[in-house]
Amino acid sequence: MLWVGSQKKINQINVGEFTTKTHWRDIMQGVEAVVHLAARAHTMGNTSEREELAYHQLNVEVTRRLVSEAISVDVKQFIFMSSIKVNGETTSGRAFTEKDVPKPEDAYGRTKWDAEQELIRATKNSNTKPVILRAPLVYGPGVKGNFFRLMEALAKEKILPLGMISNSRSLIYGGNLADAIKTALENPSSTAPTYLVRDGEDLSTTELCQRLAAALGVRARLPQIPTSLLRLGGTIIGQDAAIRRLTGSLQLTDNAIRDDLAWVPPFTVDQGLECTAAWFMSSNNMPKMLSSHDHAA
Repeated sequence: MLWVGSQKKINQINVGEFTTKTHWRDIMQGVEAVVHLAARAHTMGNTSEREELAYHQLNVEVTRRLVSEAISVDVKQFIFMSSIKVNGETTSGRAFTEKDVPKPEDAYGRTKWDAEQELIRATKNSNTKPVILRAPLVYGPGVKGNFFRLMEALAKEKILPLGMISNSRSLIYGGNLADAIKTALENPSSTAPTYLVRDGEDLSTTELCQRLAAALGVRARLPQIPTSLLRLGGTIIGQDAAIRRLTGSLQLTDNAIRDDLAWVPPFTVDQGLECTAAWFMSSNNMPKMLSSHDHAA
């Protein structure tokens, strides 16, 4: 799906499935900027060779074609949504920056990094300026995956042994990410090709649970279990990677986009969590959740 237009009018154009045979050239005639958000999202666990190829096909090959066709019609700016997973999975004592050597650890991170390089290489001698935004976990209305499951567990007031985790993780609210994209669009002469973006505050897993529970209006039941025991338990049950993500740190610094583009996240973390919780409670999620809770009781 493509959206083409200005602030006054948005046209939604159905181009079908995104493949290397999709034709965008005619659609992009007269377009000044492209924001490429489509990707095969990351999943937990090991990736088979077939799945790795699927990641490469959508995240790299489709991006290459889209960039090529954008260049052919002189699109002035190409904004590519990437991921902090390009940098790596964990930090220890120092936040990731744009200057770090990329060390992606899974298919999603690797293919995002490959796509970034394709974009830089293709636009090098063209009239199209590349901008890459690497984001951490994005939350907000419509969120899925682990963040959604965490909300479900908290809303049911389930006991979660996460009350003693002192890590630090960067997140970004969807409203802040949209504003960062808008800022990049408004500054086509930005000096750097790559920016890391995040909310204005990093949280520990424990703090995230507490503040998300407060936004949901429920009690957070978080017994204090030492992190070492959680990691041991994760190893025993074969969930060590998931536990590492829960207990480890992943921080990034957004100094570059703040300094170059004067960008400041317009929403606080609490505002983002409140908007996300409001969506969760007003959608069909609550009736389903309460029904299953009543049945279990």
